[in-house]
Amino acid sequence: MYAVIKTGGKQYKVSEGATLKVEKIDADEGATVEIDQVLMVVDGDNVNVGLPLVAGGKVTATVKSHGRGKKIEIIKFRRRKHHRKQMGHRQSYTELQITGIQA
Repeated sequence: MYAVIKTGGKQYKVSEGATLKVEKIDADEGATVEIDQVLMVVDGDNVNVGLPLVAGGKVTATVKSHGRGKKIEIIKFRRRKHHRKQMGHRQSYTELQITGIQA
């Protein structure tokens, strides 16, 4: 059994027991989070596709940790113009452990 959920502007395919990193969610470590934006639930041959969301669909997850991803280097350079700009960015994430899927 697996589901497709939407959180943080992205879509993820999840199943029970899976661990995934999503955009940062304001919740403490160890807290339970319910995601109600379920786009599709598949249980064997039974496929339930939402229009756009599955009615009564819910995915529960436990927050394992918070962190920041790898650094991305941004460099802007224009030749012969004495112009050089260098920046970096690290995106924050929340690591979730999926505990249950309801359709």
